[in-house]
Amino acid sequence: MYNYGIGCVMILRSLASMHRKPHLPSKLCQTCQRPFTWRKKWQDCWDDVRHCSQRCRRNARQLAREARDDVH
Repeated sequence: MYNYGIGCVMILRSLASMHRKPHLPSKLCQTCQRPFTWRKKWQDCWDDVRHCSQRCRRNARQLAREARDDVH
């Protein structure tokens, strides 16, 4: 068992809680207008991403459908 001093424990805690990705690109969601940041799964299609979540994507489609139905 290792015996760490209080200074070493404080350094380990600060490193563990440090934000490691502060410079990721971000966009505003077209549905909820909240900012969201780049995710690795979007690396190939970041230019095409418009919504922060599946929920916002569904809501946008539903709103578009309702607006189209109201016009007719």
